[in-house]
Amino acid sequence: MAGILVAVFWAILVSFIALVLVRLAQTLKAATRLVSEISEQAVPLLADASATVRSANTQLARVDSITADVQEVTANASALSSTVSSAFGGPLVKVAAFGYGVRRAIGRKTEPAERESTVFAGRTVDSRLPSARRGGRRTRGKG
Repeated sequence: MAGILVAVFWAILVSFIALVLVRLAQTLKAATRLVSEISEQAVPLLADASATVRSANTQLARVDSITADVQEVTANASALSSTVSSAFGGPLVKVAAFGYGVRRAIGRKTEPAERESTVFAGRTVDSRLPSARRGGRRTRGKG
């Protein structure tokens, strides 16, 4: 009887192990299929990624050359600006000052006589007052 009991338990154990092995085989087949599908999709994706990286590298090389050209243009513009400033800056300031002087002189001729003042010994004296001119009184009438 003990032998039959051991044989039954042994048969159940073998059936259970066989069932586990069948399930494990199915899982391995599914994993193999999944890996093959991923491989089939990953290879074109990697090829596309590689092409994209090459294209980006080409574009970066173009941007680098454009940046170098812009830097050169900026340096040339700075040199031109300093040259123009040194060549025309001084004379332009002189012309502007001369123009201001001419406008002011013309403005004084066209404006009514403004109050003129003269400084004597620390005092400001209105030059239109009689005592300020020729050091004396101003007489009217007889010349």
